[in-house]
Amino acid sequence: MIISISCVVLLGVVVFVFFRKDGLKASHALVAMLFGFYLASTAIAPSIKAGGESLAGLLGGFKF
Repeated sequence: MIISISCVVLLGVVVFVFFRKDGLKASHALVAMLFGFYLASTAIAPSIKAGGESLAGLLGGFKF
């Protein structure tokens, strides 16, 4: 649960930065949001979640 909330916040920040700096139009952000919403209800959603958790575990294992 914590990883998914962190990913949502991170992706929200990225979309906001693209919107402010790189000229992402509101319609593009809406399409990306709808794509994510509909993708979450497909059969591939558990695989995407597992991949995100795996990536978070990999990044969490780095020692700086």
